[in-house]
Amino acid sequence: MPQTRAAHSIGFLEFVVLAAATMSTQAIAIDAMLPAFPTIVRVLNVADPNHGQWIVTAYMTGMGIGQLFWGVLSDRFGRRPILLGGLTLYVAAALLCSFSGSFQALLGWRFVHGLAAACVTVTRSVVRDLYSGRQMARVMSLTFVVFLTVPILAPSLGQLILFIAPWRFIFVVFALFAATVATWGFLRLPETLHPEYRLTLTRTHVLNAAKMVLGNRTSIFYALAMMVMFGTIMAYVGMVAQIFSDVFHRPKLMPSMFALCAIFMGMAAYLNSRIVERLGMRLISHTALSLFIAVTGLHVVIAALGVEQLWTFVMLQSITMATFSLSVSNFGAMAMEPVGKVAGIAASLQGFISTFGGALVGVFIGQQFNGSTVPLAAGQMICGIAALGFVLLAEQGRLFRAHHPSSEPMITKGAQIEVARPQ
Repeated sequence: MPQTRAAHSIGFLEFVVLAAATMSTQAIAIDAMLPAFPTIVRVLNVADPNHGQWIVTAYMTGMGIGQLFWGVLSDRFGRRPILLGGLTLYVAAALLCSFSGSFQALLGWRFVHGLAAACVTVTRSVVRDLYSGRQMARVMSLTFVVFLTVPILAPSLGQLILFIAPWRFIFVVFALFAATVATWGFLRLPETLHPEYRLTLTRTHVLNAAKMVLGNRTSIFYALAMMVMFGTIMAYVGMVAQIFSDVFHRPKLMPSMFALCAIFMGMAAYLNSRIVERLGMRLISHTALSLFIAVTGLHVVIAALGVEQLWTFVMLQSITMATFSLSVSNFGAMAMEPVGKVAGIAASLQGFISTFGGALVGVFIGQQFNGSTVPLAAGQMICGIAALGFVLLAEQGRLFRAHHPSSEPMITKGAQIEVARPQ
């Protein structure tokens, strides 16, 4: 990999925290909204409470579509201007959401909000510009640790805002957070795309790059595995407020229990960053996916038998989130690994598949809510089985086996060049 200026102008720890904060602008716009759903539905005169989930759906739809072009533009114009421009649009869209006078207007601006938030997919390209193989998986895991502090804190933040101000101020906080991250990036993040990797946006070049991403077995099938796994998270986020309100009748516990599940995700991501270079991405992620299917299967049985309690729900969802984290953080690295020369377009296409497709999967599961936890648990189990099918296709039926790098065997890290390890 060509050496870049980023290794010399920004330290490793600062880079990880900045990347995580940038990615967190996406998550905070979902998780901090959860406590406000009932208020928004009431204030904007929404007839069906289930339609409150559309606030997440509109945002995720925009984010999925937006990922089709932000990464492509970053391959042509560079990572830095595209990322900063997208964050600027994010700030404007969040403020416009706060002024929405109807539910339809709110959904429209949330779509634009998600469209702008999709620029964050460029962060994956920045990571791929600098790292490869297990080192890339380690960076992404560390980023995930910081990124997951948002789900831990965001629902409580949203609840706090509702205590002292109207729900519209939640969007003002989104805008302030994104503006802070954009300013930090403007001051500290240099361009990481090497000049020789810049693409001209001709039809031929874009199609060839897309063909490379979609035609690579590892790239496409791990992206599809991420899609169905992200669908489980979207379903969980969309249903969790109703579950705590309608199933357990403890709505005030939702932020703290949501945070507890997120803590397990963060712990798993940190564990992955510590062991991935030694054990490899495939051994960890394939084992975690197997556990994910087993745990969600157990949850289906408990829920179907009608013996679900609050503590069983929180315990099983915490384990589910942990195994999700160990799986998906490595899936993302493995999907990006063979397509580093077109990292921007790869991040766009893979992000579109995983985010937009995951949003559709999550909506379908969420709309099955029937006053119990069965639809969520069953949806998660089915998605886990589907993900396993995609992984088997990616690996040609061979699980748990380390791979030797087939492309770009050298990794730039600071001023040192290291030989990549098996993955």
